[in-house]
Amino acid sequence: MFTLRNLPPELVNAIRRRAKEQGSNLNKAVISMLQESLGEGRRKPIRAVHHDLDALAGSWSKEEAATFEAALRDQRAI
Repeated sequence: MFTLRNLPPELVNAIRRRAKEQGSNLNKAVISMLQESLGEGRRKPIRAVHHDLDALAGSWSKEEAATFEAALRDQRAI
């Protein structure tokens, strides 16, 4: 048995929507969502889909970027 507190409103709304879609109660909707996120449900787990590289922008340190640029410099010579 679990008690969840301080759920963000958007999560509560998503759970309520799922329960309504399934025609079930909140408990069953939460169980279904947990199973899906673990890959154990009937549906496939929901994966984030990105259409660009924004999540990667700025993720390298200056040293990592310089090392990468140096490696590319050697490859660009024809």
